[in-house]
Amino acid sequence: MATTQQAHPKGLYFIFVTGMSERFSYYGMRAIFVLYLINALMLDKELASAIYGNYTGLVYLTPLIGGYVADRYLGMRKSIFWGALMMVLGQFLMFFSALNYENIELAKWLMYAGLGGLIFGNGFFKPNISSIVGRLYEPGDKRLDSAYTIFYMGVNVGAFFAPLACGFLGDTGNPADFKWGFLGAALVMIASLIIYVAKQHKYLVSHDGTPIGFIPASKEEHNQKKDDEEHQKLSFAKLAIWIGAGVGLFFLFNNWFDGDIIGALIYSACIVVPGFVISDKSLTSIERQRILVIYIIAFFVIFFWSAFEQAGISLTYFADEQTNRTILGWTMPASWFQSFNAIFVVLLAPIFSTMWLKLGQKGIEPASPTKQAIGLFLLSLGYLLIAIGVKNVEPGTKVSMLWLTGLYFIHTTGELTLSPIGLSMVNKLSPARFASLLMGVWYLSMATANKFAGSLSSLYPEAGKSKIFMGFEVSSLYDFFMIFVVMSAIASLILFLLSKWLQKLMHGIR
Repeated sequence: MATTQQAHPKGLYFIFVTGMSERFSYYGMRAIFVLYLINALMLDKELASAIYGNYTGLVYLTPLIGGYVADRYLGMRKSIFWGALMMVLGQFLMFFSALNYENIELAKWLMYAGLGGLIFGNGFFKPNISSIVGRLYEPGDKRLDSAYTIFYMGVNVGAFFAPLACGFLGDTGNPADFKWGFLGAALVMIASLIIYVAKQHKYLVSHDGTPIGFIPASKEEHNQKKDDEEHQKLSFAKLAIWIGAGVGLFFLFNNWFDGDIIGALIYSACIVVPGFVISDKSLTSIERQRILVIYIIAFFVIFFWSAFEQAGISLTYFADEQTNRTILGWTMPASWFQSFNAIFVVLLAPIFSTMWLKLGQKGIEPASPTKQAIGLFLLSLGYLLIAIGVKNVEPGTKVSMLWLTGLYFIHTTGELTLSPIGLSMVNKLSPARFASLLMGVWYLSMATANKFAGSLSSLYPEAGKSKIFMGFEVSSLYDFFMIFVVMSAIASLILFLLSKWLQKLMHGIR
């Protein structure tokens, strides 16, 4: 039975602080990453975009591993701890990379090692910190959408301060200073780990005071349903079939994308892993239909995140080169624009959280698929605004920062309509034994989106270069931004048309 309590459990605010510290570390590093690549390691924009896309794509791919290990072996709490520890190591390796930036080969190897630590650490941390929010509440609790919006606000408090602090330390115009930005991100990651270890036992408890996150979900459910033992055993024949399919798809994509190994890995996993999960024989018909909803919406949000994540790549290039950042004689660092989205989230999240509660009480709250469609439409509007702002503007001409500010404001409203609601939806629709793994599948769509974002960013116009996308010439900023306008608008329309059907497949869950 759903609770009628209005106050959220204290554990939500503990996770708020832990997630906030970890996201400070992630977004602090991300704010200066491509600037480090092009200004310290002297890479061109296309290669920097590819590295960024590979890194952020893998960041969202490894939650599949972390989710599976948590569900089967470690449990959520231990997975969060080991993930945080690996991210601490990764951030310090980034610091040593920037410390040795003049030795470009050594700096590159240290950077790749640091990215590896961040990628695998995030894989264990991210799906489990998101999933454990839902374990604080009873099934059917109407506060869950609101809870995920509050959790999302905590993420964005960290994301707001991170570019300001790490950009102030590292984005100074002197390549030697990037190391201080990476060191700042490392120190805050240590703080996140200390807070988590010190307070987890006090706050990570369910609504009835029972500790949560210790026992892997598969064992927890096995204890509840011993007659399901056969369904918990892994079918090695089935596993072999799906691994074979994955290997086949990997070689197909690798050939298709001219040897892009990371892209082939991400795109093949995006097909094989969801297929493996939904083919599990222990699933009931209703469970399978609900998982199908997760998959369909995850496909559409690929288009959202591939456009939204331009913030760390092409929009950073635009802020650095074609935005007038002078305020009363002071030039604002380009990396600071990445704080705009976060501060808008912090300001608007309470409004959205209250709005969903009020609409839910009145019985007129839109279903999750409809919210996702609205988020995509708002994203399209944001790009339409900046496309208008740069139309007929010559390369090198700087435009008012109001255009980029307006884009981030509109994108934030779309993000709040789509992202925290998506996390809540996955939690509500997932069978308990697959909770973390399906959260990993959700993040897999973001892996695909981030990899795709890097590919799209490589189309960013440069003087004297004309680029082709799906048969269309991209020769100006207007052409470039219109790609995202059209892509997001089409995805929004199709998802809106499918929303009623998807709602039926959710079987009463909104």
